[in-house]
Amino acid sequence: MSVITEVRISPDDFELGQILKVEQASAIELETLVPSGDVTAPLFWVYEPMEDGFLDTVERYPTVNSVTEVDVFEDRTLFRLDWDASQDHFFQCILDHEGQILSATGTPDKWDFEIRFSSREDLSQYQDCCENAHISLDILCVFNPTDPEAGPWYGLSEPQREALTLAIRMGYYDIPRGCTTEELADKLGISDQAATERLRRAIGAFGRHALLTPE
Repeated sequence: MSVITEVRISPDDFELGQILKVEQASAIELETLVPSGDVTAPLFWVYEPMEDGFLDTVERYPTVNSVTEVDVFEDRTLFRLDWDASQDHFFQCILDHEGQILSATGTPDKWDFEIRFSSREDLSQYQDCCENAHISLDILCVFNPTDPEAGPWYGLSEPQREALTLAIRMGYYDIPRGCTTEELADKLGISDQAATERLRRAIGAFGRHALLTPE
């Protein structure tokens, strides 16, 4: 049975983390990335604020061929990075053991990855590969997906995932809270009640598909 692991890694411990290290950005989120051992072209979001000279800094890395803006919004920018992933040992360990990156989000201090492996043996070999490459990983959790039909987002619909992700980013679940339900609803363009119900349904779906194991 396949397993999904959530790992945390310092930006300094893998090449892409160093390339995309933006001190002032609130977060960087990979949109797509399929390591191929050769040139890889990920799409990634940089959330505001973004420091001046970001493109010049990224393009100075020897493994970067180019970085271009794809879409620009008020609070974030989508970039495409033409990059040789073969020199990044962290991604090579994922590739060599047939891992699939489901999500990845970075801040100036850390990156969190969600990775699927075909078996626990593949996951164990991946961990050994990282250790042999002197890469320090924090394994946050390991679990088996409980519903093959749930997809990579644990049964969350796109609106539910959007609402839950935004709530976490805005600090809705922090203590003390970083935003109110009204502020969250305003960002989503829906009513306060609709935002509350969407979050409740999202948490219920996530719990059923990620935490509950079939008997």
